[in-house]
Amino acid sequence: MREAKMYYDNDADLSLLKGKTIAILGYGSQGHAHALNLRDSGVNIVVAQREGGANYKKAIEDGWNPLNISEAVKQSDWIHILLPDEVQKKAWEEDIKPNIKKGAVLSFSHGFNIRYQQIIPTDDLDVIMVAPKGPGNLVRRQYEEGKGVPCLIAVEQNTSGKAKELALAYAKGIGGTRGGVLKTTFKEETETDLFGEQVVLCGGVVELINSGFETLVSAGYQPEIAYFECCHEMKLIVDLIFEGGFSKMNYSISDTAEYGEYVTGKRVIAGETKAEMKRVLSDIQSGKFANDWLKENKDGRLFFNKERKEVNESLIEKVGARLRSRMTWMKK
Repeated sequence: MREAKMYYDNDADLSLLKGKTIAILGYGSQGHAHALNLRDSGVNIVVAQREGGANYKKAIEDGWNPLNISEAVKQSDWIHILLPDEVQKKAWEEDIKPNIKKGAVLSFSHGFNIRYQQIIPTDDLDVIMVAPKGPGNLVRRQYEEGKGVPCLIAVEQNTSGKAKELALAYAKGIGGTRGGVLKTTFKEETETDLFGEQVVLCGGVVELINSGFETLVSAGYQPEIAYFECCHEMKLIVDLIFEGGFSKMNYSISDTAEYGEYVTGKRVIAGETKAEMKRVLSDIQSGKFANDWLKENKDGRLFFNKERKEVNESLIEKVGARLRSRMTWMKK
């Protein structure tokens, strides 16, 4: 397999952003990090954030004069959308498209609305993606420490002929080229991101932890013991994998644990599980998941809210909250 090309600081020209005004739409987790990092990199930034709420207050505290979306778009040469996926279409149709300058750059940090054609940009725009592979707080903290969170970039429309170079410049502005930048497509980023979230990072991990916890508790073991074994220690294992792959994790655990990994892992993640993963990927590729999620929002999020309530009220959450409240070092 051919090794993918990675781009670093020397591959990106931050001066391409000179003279441009970039509007950051949304001052949430990613929004605040992008805006602050770009400002610290010498880029002219305006922030759009709906008035009221914690994000608006945070923007004020960070020295911004938050605008509404329409006004921010009118003032800018580059629009970076960091609004929730499910509201981007409405914002595009009502506030962005009527006000965006001809020849501007339209950019995203997730390809959902382009991939599933919720937003169809006009032909005169450069359309790109710069997607940090980490939460906004980490993007900001790493930048302040002189480091950077790796990023993905993609080009959907290259009207100017410089779309890739502009994407790399933006990635450099938020610190991404310090960690390394990988070129992808809107399709690949969207489908792999959704798959990873659903099957492994969020859906898969939560169900695996909770199923293990419930198996132990139903067998008569103390819930606190079950929490430590199935949830608390997960971070310790994932940190080892993050730092040095499966090899470092296996080196760091006992031989007994490693043997258990080899004889039991494939019993839990068996053929039917992998078959279901393929069905999940098919739903993502076909657009079924996207359509279901957009319909869920249109219908008032009844299923979403019910599931969230059940998770928040589950035994493992109550036990975990009680145990974590005594872990004073976690409050720092």
